[in-house]
Amino acid sequence: MEPTGRARGGVAKAAKMTSEERKAVMAKLAEAKRELALLPKATHGSADHPLVIGDAKLGCYVLENGVRVLSQRGLQTGIGMSSSGGSKSGEQRLPGILASIAEKPKCDKDLAARIQATVEHLQNPIKFRIPGVGSIGFGYEATILADVCDVILAARSAGLLQAQQAHIARQAELLVRGFARVGIIALIDEATGYQRDRARDALAQILEKFVAKELQPYVQKFPPEFYEQMFRLRGLPFDPTSVRRPQYFGVLTNDIVYRRLAPGVWKELKTKVKKNAAGRPTQQMHRYLTPDIGDPRLRELITKVTTIMELSEGWADFKQKLNRLVPTHPQTLELPFDIEADDGKGL
Repeated sequence: MEPTGRARGGVAKAAKMTSEERKAVMAKLAEAKRELALLPKATHGSADHPLVIGDAKLGCYVLENGVRVLSQRGLQTGIGMSSSGGSKSGEQRLPGILASIAEKPKCDKDLAARIQATVEHLQNPIKFRIPGVGSIGFGYEATILADVCDVILAARSAGLLQAQQAHIARQAELLVRGFARVGIIALIDEATGYQRDRARDALAQILEKFVAKELQPYVQKFPPEFYEQMFRLRGLPFDPTSVRRPQYFGVLTNDIVYRRLAPGVWKELKTKVKKNAAGRPTQQMHRYLTPDIGDPRLRELITKVTTIMELSEGWADFKQKLNRLVPTHPQTLELPFDIEADDGKGL
């Protein structure tokens, strides 16, 4: 197939090169590929899903190292400036304007130092790989947007802006109203969809710490005092010589203990415990807790729950205290925990 368009020109140019020139070009391309491979990759974000603050649209990404960045072009257009001319000229217009403000005689030393620090940051953008297209992107850590707005508004207050720069200050003011320094991270996470993966990763780390991969040896975890208080609060006679418990005590124990260990742990433990043909568990949940983190947390929690029971007058009083001191963790529930018509007495 005959090359067309720019490809034809490239073939013609290559045909005129000497072997040394072709080797030099190939070496340069190989070096560019190596450089690209070493750059951090953007795992979230695209040009089609910018961060929107008011009327401003700023390209944003989250890198594989967790750094949130605003694109170089997006930062400049978001502040109300044209970025025409490419990264070597148009997108250096903002640091040039800021530097000229810092050089004015009326600019005090403190503001000049803040501007200089911001300019140095702008002159050293982060390079990263843009997902999908495989090209190099240029950007800045997201919090620089707050720094840029701060120095522009401070310059306006000091009377250092020219008339044609007033719109930049107005845009900076709108941006400041649209976000807080801490909030910018959450805004970018929402725009890129990163918060969903971050939540999944956080849950995975919790389960890794709390839930063991294999069944642990049986060791009694719930002391007699725990059940003695449960019997008392449910209005049932307690026999310290018997290990028989009402069947529904398992439901109550899930509610007052296992659901309060850590997010998602109770649900994960339920999937691991084996059941018989009737659907009843044949293993204790606590045997799937890790010995270094999960098990100590269970023991600590049982002690705390037992103490709260001892200080309570009845089941309703206990649940009120428990929910305030040891709230449950959010998770998808397969069955409701509120027993129908439960008056806090034995069923």
